[in-house]
Amino acid sequence: MESYLGREGMNDKKSRGMFDVAAKPDSYRTARAQAVLNIEANTAVLIGQGKSPKGDIVEAAKIAATSGAKKTWDLIPYCHPIPLDHIEVQVSVRAREIEVDVEVKSIWKTGVEMEALSGACIGALTIYDMLKPIDDSLFISSVKLVEKSGGIGEFAIKEGKKIRAGVIVVSDSVSAGKRVDKSGKFIVKTLKDRGIDVVEYKVVPDDSSVIEELLMKYSDDLHLNLILTTGGTGLGIRDSTPEATSKVIEKEITGIAEASRAYGQRRTPLSMLSRGLAGVRGTSLIINIPGSLRAVSESLDFLFPGLEHAFKMMEGHGH
Repeated sequence: MESYLGREGMNDKKSRGMFDVAAKPDSYRTARAQAVLNIEANTAVLIGQGKSPKGDIVEAAKIAATSGAKKTWDLIPYCHPIPLDHIEVQVSVRAREIEVDVEVKSIWKTGVEMEALSGACIGALTIYDMLKPIDDSLFISSVKLVEKSGGIGEFAIKEGKKIRAGVIVVSDSVSAGKRVDKSGKFIVKTLKDRGIDVVEYKVVPDDSSVIEELLMKYSDDLHLNLILTTGGTGLGIRDSTPEATSKVIEKEITGIAEASRAYGQRRTPLSMLSRGLAGVRGTSLIINIPGSLRAVSESLDFLFPGLEHAFKMMEGHGH
């Protein structure tokens, strides 16, 4: 194995461990897995007659599969402990095989396919243990994920639509050269990494009229799909980004701002003090983001890729 991966590659693999999902928002997720055991025809007859040597295999498998799904994070070291909202187990006995189907549902940050697979495996192994005294040819022929759904990735644009964006940094100190911009450049890099074309980036002072004029230019003249502002959303005397935005937008999207603050509030008690707005002007989506680098990073984690669905709606494709 060392000759194939190399010692450096092996160490790299070992160092990764559990994925960090702290920044991911919760979403509805489902998964269904199936395990199949091959049995002798006579075994199926004995099961039907209630002559399984260790009792009712169907009820035992249901209990075991449910327990297996719930204990996945105990059994598989890099799986997250997930709050499961629903587990359903179906056991079907046929002439030559037994199927164990496990469906799992959860509202959380990562998928539940491992929970469904673990449940199916444990259910199948329980049946194996109960039937092995009467069936020497018994074996588990397959364990597979049948289907899964959920996650905000489902709302990402997959048709190759090119989003054109503009970034506005609102800060007296940055515009005066007293402080280096980090937040705006982070937004630019993040958008580009997502395949979004950032065609405009500008630093302006905390001046409502200047912000308002630039927002209208980006929307009416350049027809940008997305305009993100950073800074000027707090309670400072000069903070005026929301006021400028409110004069420009034609439709306010209260859900974006509300959900963004709720997302941030789970991470810092200061998120509730942000006054940022979101709305539409023409074909442009305008969103205010706080000025700190941490807040910017968390806001972008929250917004994408679910935000991309907004562009489909604005083009008339509905929900």
